[in-house]
Amino acid sequence: MDLDVTVNSTVIVTDLHPCYEIIDLGYKLTTTPSVICVMLYGFLMLLSTVTVCGNLLVVISIIYFKQLHTPTNTLILSLAVADLLVGILVFPLSMAFSLSSCTYNESLFCKVRDNFDILFSTCSIMHLCCISVDRYYAVCQPLTYRSKISRHVVAIMITVSWGVSALIGIGVIIPKLKNEQCLKNCFIDVLMANTIGPILSFYLPVVIMLCIYLKIFLVAQRQARSIQSIKSRATASKMERKATKTLAIVLGVFLCCWSPFFLCITFLPFTSNSVPIPVIETLNWLTLSNSMLNPFIYGFFYTWFRSAIKIIASGKILRGNFANLRLY
Repeated sequence: MDLDVTVNSTVIVTDLHPCYEIIDLGYKLTTTPSVICVMLYGFLMLLSTVTVCGNLLVVISIIYFKQLHTPTNTLILSLAVADLLVGILVFPLSMAFSLSSCTYNESLFCKVRDNFDILFSTCSIMHLCCISVDRYYAVCQPLTYRSKISRHVVAIMITVSWGVSALIGIGVIIPKLKNEQCLKNCFIDVLMANTIGPILSFYLPVVIMLCIYLKIFLVAQRQARSIQSIKSRATASKMERKATKTLAIVLGVFLCCWSPFFLCITFLPFTSNSVPIPVIETLNWLTLSNSMLNPFIYGFFYTWFRSAIKIIASGKILRGNFANLRLY
């Protein structure tokens, strides 16, 4: 996610990028790429391919198999669409118009890249937050789950996720479209990009997710202990470990991918030392990699998704009608 970054111009000129050269005080894609540059872009292309393929498999699985047409999977489907668009649009645009090349001369493509980046990345976070709410009712209030999380409620969640993401994207990009140039960083630009934007896009959803998953974890532990009177201690202990592992994967991967970038851009305006552009660019790519990991966490984690993927990968859906197949 590319939000406005305050960087000292002297540092930018002296920074070296493996794929760009400095021409007229601006970065331009080099015509003689180094081995490091080729390896870097090869790795990024691999990330983009895995992101597209992984999320596309999740989208096809949920749309094709009728058994997967549930409110929960509808949220996962919308999440996969957002992450799929990250792989299709944001990855290629970020490789062609990197933060380095757009630092001095923000072309139309740089603004388009920023808008897509903020929109789809924020939308992905919003969906993760909605999925945590869905899991809360499924684990903590199973008797009222079907009435609380209906298809209508899920449709509202998806609409709000995309709508809020679009508003945040527009709010961050609009200051960049102003014709007048500030002699120094405009206060409203910095406020929106480095404070309000991160709070709405990251910190608030993270606090909500942490509170919800903590509650889920405590309830799961309590349920596991209650089973001790019926089953053996080993079985209950296994359930506790599984709940702990699941929540650790969900929160750990998300926080590892997103926290470094948002912490960097949040405290950057308050520090006298500028952060090198390659560092910020690396942190931005780390956030985008979360879109690649989401299918594995929320899709391939379930056995019925693995069964669906085997059928799709083998090409069986092209040779017969498996839409009504029982996956679980």
